Amino acid sequence: MNMRTSTVFIETSVFNFVFADDALEKHRHTLALFEEICQGRYIPYTSEYVLRELRRAPSPKREDMIALVAKYNVTVLPPSEEAERLADLYVAEGIIPARYVTDGLHIAMASVHDLAFIVSFNFQHIVKRSTVLATEIVNLREGYRRIGIYSPTEVIENVE
Repeated sequence: MNMRTSTVFIETSVFNFVFADDALEKHRHTLALFEEICQGRYIPYTSEYVLRELRRAPSPKREDMIALVAKYNVTVLPPSEEAERLADLYVAEGIIPARYVTDGLHIAMASVHDLAFIVSFNFQHIVKRSTVLATEIVNLREGYRRIGIYSPTEVIENVE
């Protein structure tokens, strides 16, 4: 990572770990990521697809997670037919299971908006070596650049 400001797509699971007192390391690393956003190290983005997932959480956590978008000035990208087409390709290629197409949408949104990377704690379908490699192949074939896919732990500066 260089020190210039990078654009980052924040996936659903990251908002969740701001409030996860049962996973202290992920909680600490998520808070550190948001602190680095405040310091101007990252320009944060998310999407309406993420907000749809957050809205399914129980109250009051739902409202608390959604409030983070305004608190950290996270740009919310609108739904995109282009991203939906790309996510469908991830499913068709067997990269993302069809029932988890929204996970593919998160990667696709970051890709079509040419963001530097996506941060997620979804190790089942997103932050996974096979997903990184396979989405890179599809993206390059479809005219998009490689998208970095990391956990917050991998992108923050060292946390004490």
